[in-house]
Amino acid sequence: MERRLSDTVENYLKVIYDLSSDNQRVGTGQIAEMLNVSPASVTDMFQRLASEDPPLLNYVKRQGVALTEDGKKAALETIRHHRLLELFLHEVLDYSWDQVHDEADRLEHVISEDFEERVAAVLGNPQWGLHGKPIPSRNLVMPDLDTCYLRDLRPGQSGLVHSVNDDDPGLLRYLETLGLVPGASFEVIDFSPYDNNLHIRIKGENDVVLGASVTVQIRVEILDLAVDKER
Repeated sequence: MERRLSDTVENYLKVIYDLSSDNQRVGTGQIAEMLNVSPASVTDMFQRLASEDPPLLNYVKRQGVALTEDGKKAALETIRHHRLLELFLHEVLDYSWDQVHDEADRLEHVISEDFEERVAAVLGNPQWGLHGKPIPSRNLVMPDLDTCYLRDLRPGQSGLVHSVNDDDPGLLRYLETLGLVPGASFEVIDFSPYDNNLHIRIKGENDVVLGASVTVQIRVEILDLAVDKER
């Protein structure tokens, strides 16, 4: 019988997966900030999950944690639930793209695998979520993506918006008003090294200046071709 993890454990594993996307070990402080809990609580959870049978984490004191294969599988299952649910809420129940995250957060822990597969089938077994992020396959494989943060681009470069963080409804509404959504093309016009502001031109017509707090929330695909192409 498959082990049933608590909502709290699944949230920890999901956040650790997101923060370790570059195969880096994740520190106590990072998790505490993301989950709004004390560092002591995070350490206790690290120790607990590392002592599970089989262990879900590899924990080394003062060196942070990394997911084991079992921990990664559990994290990807939760992420698959979340991104399918977001798309289902939007496509079938007509939620706006800034409303789906919190609903999916609540539902991702309780749906069965049968329900998950029915949702996937209704949606046509999508590979990409509502906010541009990949949906793990049924076999829990995540595709390799050649993307970077918008903050890393400089004048003369152009690209396509690949995905945006989905946990800030206000940011999502703001990006939608700008047209800076997955698939939108843009070029970088200017960069200010003093405040890290980027001046970009969206779809060849809409000029905006974005601060670092926004550009770190957007992942992009760098283009070598003209920016009037759409994904």
